[in-house]
Amino acid sequence: MAWIYLLLAGVLEIVWALAMKQSDGFTRLVPTVITITALLASLVLLALAMKSLPLGTAYPVWTGIGAIGAFVVGVLLLGEPLQALRAGAAAMILAGLVLMKLA
Repeated sequence: MAWIYLLLAGVLEIVWALAMKQSDGFTRLVPTVITITALLASLVLLALAMKSLPLGTAYPVWTGIGAIGAFVVGVLLLGEPLQALRAGAAAMILAGLVLMKLA
């Protein structure tokens, strides 16, 4: 169950990052509320996952899911450039996540 909590926490990290971008510096109400709600829910789920997963696994996986997800959302939804170096960096983060899970 801890890995499910962690996966959901990572997805919510992507949600709050996108909503924060859409909030225009917290000047738009709905994206601001989504940011705060998703952030708090993500932290709660991370805390639940950490009840049985080591900190050194849970936290890097959580941030990695958020980092890869934010990168993909930025490219696919926000039209950010897909450059070779950025894609390579994302691939290395993904490889690290896989290794963390296997460890």
